Amino acid sequence: MSAPPFSYSRFGRSRPAVIVALVAAASLVTAFTAPWARASAPASGGVAVAPAHGLPYENAKLPVAKRVADLVGRMTLAEKVGQMTQTERAQVYDDPTPITTWNLGSILSGGGSTPTENTPVAWADMVDRFQKAALATRLHIPLIYGIDAVHGDGNMYGATVFPHNIGLGATRDPALVEQIGHITASETRASGPQWSFSPCICSPQDDRWGRTYEGFGEDPNLVIQMETAIDGLQGPPGHLADRDRVLATAKHFAGDGDTTYGTSTGDYKIDQGVSVTNRPDFWAKALKQYVPAVQKHDVGTVMPSYSSVDWTEDGVGNPIKMHGNKELLTNVLKGSMNFDGFVISDYEGIHQLPGDWPNQVRTGVNAGIDMMMEPNVYQSFETTLTDEVNAGRVTMSRIDDAVSRILTKKFELGLFEHPYTDRTNLPAIGSPAHRAVARKAVAESQVLLKNSKQVLPIKTRGRVYVAGSNADSIGNQAGGWTLTWQGGSTTNIPGTTILSGIRSAAGHSAVAYSPDASAPIQKDDVGVVVVGETPYSEGYGDVGGPSWPWDPADNGIPRPVKDMQLSVADKAAVDTVCATAAKCVVVVVSGRPLILDPKQLSEIDGLVAAWLPGSEGAGVADTLFGKVPFGGKLPVTWPRTLAQEPINIGDANYDPLFRYGFGLTTR
Repeated sequence: MSAPPFSYSRFGRSRPAVIVALVAAASLVTAFTAPWARASAPASGGVAVAPAHGLPYENAKLPVAKRVADLVGRMTLAEKVGQMTQTERAQVYDDPTPITTWNLGSILSGGGSTPTENTPVAWADMVDRFQKAALATRLHIPLIYGIDAVHGDGNMYGATVFPHNIGLGATRDPALVEQIGHITASETRASGPQWSFSPCICSPQDDRWGRTYEGFGEDPNLVIQMETAIDGLQGPPGHLADRDRVLATAKHFAGDGDTTYGTSTGDYKIDQGVSVTNRPDFWAKALKQYVPAVQKHDVGTVMPSYSSVDWTEDGVGNPIKMHGNKELLTNVLKGSMNFDGFVISDYEGIHQLPGDWPNQVRTGVNAGIDMMMEPNVYQSFETTLTDEVNAGRVTMSRIDDAVSRILTKKFELGLFEHPYTDRTNLPAIGSPAHRAVARKAVAESQVLLKNSKQVLPIKTRGRVYVAGSNADSIGNQAGGWTLTWQGGSTTNIPGTTILSGIRSAAGHSAVAYSPDASAPIQKDDVGVVVVGETPYSEGYGDVGGPSWPWDPADNGIPRPVKDMQLSVADKAAVDTVCATAAKCVVVVVSGRPLILDPKQLSEIDGLVAAWLPGSEGAGVADTLFGKVPFGGKLPVTWPRTLAQEPINIGDANYDPLFRYGFGLTTR
């Protein structure tokens, strides 16, 4: 999409100028304005709740707008502020009565926040227990439950865990991405939650960022193609109430993938940093992908970024936090782009705003945030926002707008008619059919970077020698956001490792396995060395950032440093296998490109980027042995050295090791 035909000096001025400019820009691209045929409203499952009073808002036959207006007109300020508040599961797990007392509108589970027994049934029971408390309020307003289902419902044991978005970007298959979104939605809603904080539609510009793998790729045009994920989650218009759909979230608005290395605070290096940019570049790299997310895919919620923007037009040195950026959240997102859903803050996002707590609360709300994710101080948020309204520093019209947006989505989700979990699809969670789709996604995501001597696909009647730290680690191949926030090398979920996939795919060939390549290697062996990163999430994956030691399985030992390099042990395994075996294939399991030593690269016959495949490692073996041809294309540029970062297609003097879009094919 070309840059919008407006004067960028008007970007920060009056709302009408922005509306005209961005709408005009969007109209240039027919893909953004394709009409949708509105489907008939589906019948929703679950336990129906009879209207308590027979009031207009309880009448499912009335238009949603009328129901919302009627309900808002009956609400007290305390009830409205409660709807704007989301807290964490842990705050109400043992005693859900605060849900009723504080009129809470929403609950979330952060990464690793699960019921005591982490099963689909236990999830559904927990959500329904919370819902019962919400329905005990005066107006019986149901709550909405949100989770980070960013590559399947990875927080729930037994769910299908798909490749992270960077791998899905490599597939160049929007239809498959939509199918994955649908399966994710089905498994999520069957177990209780009705809302996913996904997809991330950033376009990562610097691979040193710890969230690079959450983006579909560095080119916003590729991201736009993959926004079919929203359709998979939400379904066609009018289908949010279906038992296999959830509310989606486009995040992180905007510029989270365009921050400058070294601008973050604390121990982070680039995550939550500052995008130092001008308005044309910000539009091209960070903002334009939100137009189709809103106008074509009708995404229900948007989450602001922790990051800031520092416009170079008025001089560098005055960054504005996205959680307090009224120009972008209200004028552009809700105004120009005509976003009619609601804005949900990130985890304690307003706590990073300048000033004291009352200033942070009113700045966030007045900037355009409709619901606050407050895992720890939700009560203080409610009392403080109430005080700000009573003092006239936050208007009732702003409160009513926020609450109306939230209630609209609750009505569209069918929660007033069917607040409890429809468990019809519980048996399909982690089913063979769902895992088959995940396996297909893994195979399509594999990018073949080198294939000397036509080593791939592997054809041998001899022995396959497998080595490397990531060959038999389902935790490493699943990555972050798997059972816990950071994931873990010892994480164990149902599925197949790459090694088990190789053993199955090798047929009559014997398979030897030695993680460190210490077992004898025969000169006729075909070596497969599976190397790469250990799991991380957010700023703990920043190159040069802090090391995570706090997962229970880590026993207080910090994880390996994140430096975009192969570990010493992995390098040694590559050298050992490639020096002795007849042929040598290296498979890199990682959330981003890793820097490869030129000498080692010359020793390697085959090189494969496997990304973070998730639970179905057998999909990697499918391509290695030719069951599925290689066809994946790089969604990001692969640098020669770390000093080249950030490096992206279109840069001056572009000289990567492997260019964006590169990928060899096999038959």
